[in-house]
Amino acid sequence: MSIESLLKAQLAENRDIVQALLDDGSEPDAEYTIEHHFSSHNFDRLEKAAVDAFKLGFEVNDAEEMELEDGSVIFCFDAIAYHKLDVALLDKATEQLLQLATKQKVDYDGWGTYFVGDEIDDEEDEEEEDDGFPH
Repeated sequence: MSIESLLKAQLAENRDIVQALLDDGSEPDAEYTIEHHFSSHNFDRLEKAAVDAFKLGFEVNDAEEMELEDGSVIFCFDAIAYHKLDVALLDKATEQLLQLATKQKVDYDGWGTYFVGDEIDDEEDEEEEDDGFPH
């Protein structure tokens, strides 16, 4: 698949992910932790991609080694950003990171984030209220 096709598909997925989160009630104005996923069978290439992502301003976590179902080993890391669910920012990052992945011959596996909303707050409130003392 060409980089143009990959980018077009990822940009469409960006909109789908954002819309799904908002439809589920995630906070539209919250700051999100956006984790862009990279992987490769070649650690040296992945390391170069991590350095490039850092130079672009992303926080980069340590590479992890994973064994796939077929027994082969793959290395992966996340390039992390913190911002609102702004499609324009996500599209810009996606384009930059997809070009970086192509240059370094690694895979860009899209991005993910976490739901931000009342469900998390309710769990924290319940923990605070349950201090073991009768009220």
